[in-house]
This record gives sequence, C-alpha cells and structure tokens, in this order.
Amino acid sequence: MEISTNKFQKYCNSLVSYKRRKTIPVKIGDIIIGGDNPIVLQSMTTVDTMDTEGSIEQSIRMIDAGCQLVRITAPSIKEAENLRNIKEGLRKRGYNTPLVADIHFTPNAAELAAKIVEKVRVNPGNYADKKKFENIEYTDDSYKAELDRIKKRFKPLVQICKEHGTAIRIGTNHGSLSDRIMSRYGDTPFGMVESALEFIRICEEMDFHDIVVSMKSSNPQVMVQAYRLLVQKLDEEGLKPYPLHLGVTEAGEAEDGRIKSSVGIGTLLEDGLGDTIRVSLTEEPEEEIPVAKILADRYSNREGHEEIPSIENCHFNPYEYEKRQTRQTENIGGKEVPVVIADFSTKEKITPASFFGVGYNYSVPLDKWSISDFACDYIFTNHKKVDFEIPGTLGIIHSHETWLKEKNKDRRFPFIKPDQYLGGVETHPSLNFIYACLSDLNQEFIQRLKSDKTAVLLIDTYNKHGMAEQRRLFLELSESNCDIPVVIGRAYKDLPIESLQLYSATDMGGLLIDGFGDGIFIAAENCGGDKAINETAFNILQASRTRISKTEYISCPSCGRTLFDLQETTAMIRSRTNHLKGVKIGIMGCIVNGPGEMADADYGYVGSGKGKITLYKGQEVMKRGVPFEKAVDELIDIIREDGNWIEPETV
Repeated sequence: MEISTNKFQKYCNSLVSYKRRKTIPVKIGDIIIGGDNPIVLQSMTTVDTMDTEGSIEQSIRMIDAGCQLVRITAPSIKEAENLRNIKEGLRKRGYNTPLVADIHFTPNAAELAAKIVEKVRVNPGNYADKKKFENIEYTDDSYKAELDRIKKRFKPLVQICKEHGTAIRIGTNHGSLSDRIMSRYGDTPFGMVESALEFIRICEEMDFHDIVVSMKSSNPQVMVQAYRLLVQKLDEEGLKPYPLHLGVTEAGEAEDGRIKSSVGIGTLLEDGLGDTIRVSLTEEPEEEIPVAKILADRYSNREGHEEIPSIENCHFNPYEYEKRQTRQTENIGGKEVPVVIADFSTKEKITPASFFGVGYNYSVPLDKWSISDFACDYIFTNHKKVDFEIPGTLGIIHSHETWLKEKNKDRRFPFIKPDQYLGGVETHPSLNFIYACLSDLNQEFIQRLKSDKTAVLLIDTYNKHGMAEQRRLFLELSESNCDIPVVIGRAYKDLPIESLQLYSATDMGGLLIDGFGDGIFIAAENCGGDKAINETAFNILQASRTRISKTEYISCPSCGRTLFDLQETTAMIRSRTNHLKGVKIGIMGCIVNGPGEMADADYGYVGSGKGKITLYKGQEVMKRGVPFEKAVDELIDIIREDGNWIEPETV
C-alpha cells in the first residue's frame, strides 16, 4: 500500500528527522505538560483512597522516586471528598505535586474532585454510558440524540474545570469503548479516537483547552495505531494539538510489563509523540517511575542525529497492521514467524553448556538435546567454530572466512559483508546472511539481492536515531520491489539489563509494529546473561504480536479500587498456567478494569466483591461470586472445559 508522506506525516513531524510534536501547553499545578517542556513522568496510587495516611505515604514514595503527577482513584463522592484530606496532608509534609482524580462511572464525583485537585481523568467509554455489551442499530438522528445526552452530562464538569483552573485528561481505553461507539465504529483504533473526539469537541465548543488525551490499550499494536490516528484526526478537523499521555494499559509485571510498555510507548516517542508517560506495571507504583525515566531520557538529546535521507513515498500504513510481504528463504520470511538469532561472538569458548541460556539443554547420560519454547533459531559465532553436534532445529552463522572451513558441516551458514557479496565470494546453496546498513544500499546491491533467492538481509545501524534509519532502509527496499527477508539487528554495549530491554523493545518493536522484520538479532556486549538477552528477544516478538511463545497475562497495575492483592494473585495464577503457550489471561482488580479492559484476553479473573471473583471466557461471564480460595481452580476448570488446558510437564 502506498501512502504519500504529506498524508501520513500528519501524525508526526518527520519519519527521518527527530523532533517532538509541538502541542499546546497545559498547566497542571506547578507542572506544564506539552509545549516545549520535558516529558512528564506520572503514576497512580494503589492503596484505598479512604486510607488517607496510606495514600499520603505512598504518594510521597512515588514523588521521591521522581513522580511528577500523582493519580488517585475516586470511584464515588466519599473518595472524591477525601482527596482534600490527602492533598492537605501532602502540603503539610512539604509536597506540592499536582494530584489527578481518576473517574469512571460517576460524574458527580468528577465534579466534586475538579474543585479539589489539579486535574481530572475521565474515560469517555463509561463517563456517560453504561456498558452492557449490546449491539445497537443507530440512525443518524438517534445517534445525535445520544451525543446531546453526553454533552448534557459532560458540560457541567467542563464548566467547573474552567472556573477552578482544573485540567481534564480525556482517557480512552480500548477495552472500555461504549456500546454506542462499538455499534457504529467497532472494536478499532478509529472507534477509540472517535470516542475521545466526541468529548474534545464539547470542550472546544465551550472554549476549554486545558486537555490532555490518551489512547490506551493492552495491545501495543492497537495503542500505537490509535495515538497516530488521533493526531491525524485532530489536525484534519482543525482541533488544537493537545498534549498526549502515553501508556500501555494492563502491561503486566517484571520484564513482560517493561518490554510491552516499551514497544508501545517507545514506538511513539521515536516519532516525537508523547508529552507525559505512565508505565502500568503490576508492581508498587514507585517502581514504575525509573522505567518511565529511562524511556523519556533517551530523547533528551536525540535531536541533531546524523541525517537520514528523506522519504518521498511511504509503503506502509501507520494506522493498520500489514506485514511486509517477503519471499521465504529456509525458515525465514514468507509466512514464517520471525526468527531469533543469539550472539555468541564475544564468548571465549563455545561448549554444549553455552547453549543452555538460549533454550537448549544437553543431557550427557541421554546424549540428547531438550528444546524450550525460548530456543533461538540461529547462533552467530563470528570467527569461532562449534566442534560438537548441535540440535537439529538450530543453525550456526559464521563469518565468511570461518564458514569456508566449516561449510561441510550441517546447518552452518555464512555471514557476508557487502563488499564480499558484490565481490562474488562463495556462498551457501540455500541460505546466506548478508550484512548491510542503509548506506550500503545502492542499485547494484539491491539488484543482486533481488535475484538471489538464498539471501537474507541482516541490517544494522550506527545512527543515534537508529529505528528511523532502519525504517528508511525497509522503505527503500519496498521502493525497489525487493522482497528479501530482513533480520533486524541492533548492537548494545555496557547497559544494565533493564535498559537493554527497554531500548531494544523500542528499537525493534517499533519496526515490528509496522509490519517490518522477519527476525531479530540483539548483539549485546556486557549487558546481562545469555538467558536474559535471549528471553528479551522473544518477549519483544510476543509484545508486538508477531511470535507467541508463552502464556500472556493482561494484568492491571492495581489502584485504590482493587479488591485483592494483584501482585500476589498474578504470581499465583502464573505459577499454575504459565505452560499454556498462546493463551491470554486477564487479571483485573475490579469491575472498572474488568471485562472491558480484558478485550484482548481469552479468559478473565476479575474482583467483583470482597473475597469474591467473577470468571470470564472472553467477555462472557462464566461464574460469578466465586470465593477467592477456589477461584484459580475454577478458572482452570473453565480453560479445561474449553479444550485449551494441557497438563504441565512433571520434572
């Protein structure tokens, strides 16, 4: 699909030159979001809002960790009123950090909170609508009547915010779109955007512009597309360029949550989108802030990078996923899932034990290999030989010079540099990895690649704005109708493992989200152990929905509405179900983050009362009021009855 740049660039300043999108500044207490101001970091309390001292203490821990905006749930009038006590308590302790009230179903609580705190978050999907998962046929007149009803419900809040200098975040969530939006626009990024635009139009009609907007989803692909489409639609309708609050909702815990968040948030930051970010982890809220800071700090000096040639035409759709069509070479490209290449080039010695960290375990007594779901597909050794029998599913990539000595062994393939390739060196009869950066692409090189059915391109970049340069390379291949499979390679050095996870998820995930890439190769020197790096690669593919290797958990980050210990419960469910490859399980603390926010899940576990759980299959209630002690067993029974349960292997 070909799209002219002047159309798609409405969502960003440039696909090749980094610059933050210029938004209007929105003042929230002493903080300004948007304009020329740095990206603001925020998080949300998890204790009961009626626990005043607990809320104050947790807020202080968050602020001390670097949180610049503290969000607190206010599900009813009593919690909204208690925000006053929390705010006063923080001020007495010397903390002036602005507070945000999180509102879902209760406009009267929002109207009260708007007189107390500096910002109110409303969810268009449930602020004026009750979700019944019904499909309703609307005429233009009946739809307009619904919009008039919403306006009548929302205008009082806007008026109060105008009078008190309170900002509003219009926060659309993919999983909680109203029945009305779902009936007309479907479960789509377009529906998400229209849901927010309805509220934005009301604000503009009332000459109110202190607005921040978000388009959250637990699916990074949907989230990225929705934010891009929002920017394009704001511009198309002549609405103001409002600041963007970025986040992947229900991202989960540990490295899963960090990588999933980075794929979504980082992809948008790369194109200059985003003015405030919240990383939603199923952990203590103060743990979210260092992650958000690593993501944001990467762009503090991104401008002034090495120039990347401009793009005249775009051969991908930024608003809808479509995988780049490639030919298949061995198990790479075509309809195959992306491959993972592990880097062993810096090892002093390679033994069978070296393979354990990349998913292969050799048993000496049995003289056989066992292969995990995280077994890489290829290992790059560069100049080192492998002098033992390798697993039958694995390929070894050598430098060309070493491969000439090893070429008679099974599953050994050469790594060939551009000058060697054009110079006509000997090649493997079925698979050759050709290294290239954008600067290596010329017509002679591309024509050779087009005619060589054994070639796979392994790309690299040294540009500080590397994701954009590699995207530019993919577009040049498309311009030349070159359907060669491409492995995305990136090199990192001397990074903590968490930074490696966040950086690589951004750099590679952003390309995968747009349908580019038939494999990934993380060359990480002094950045952590083989196992952590290898699992990072698989987690990036899982987060971008391009290769599913394990159970996925869509778990909310907890808040004052949560009816059980989310971290403990998630760990308990994970321990019983983490062998169910490809199954998605939603774990939600309350009904607000319940069936709607589990839009992407196969099964759901939702707090519905004190000590009570409601269990779902998709968005269908299967069992209500299940005692907490029995809920995991009954969840497993539902999965078993649905034919998706397998017994875990015993060791």
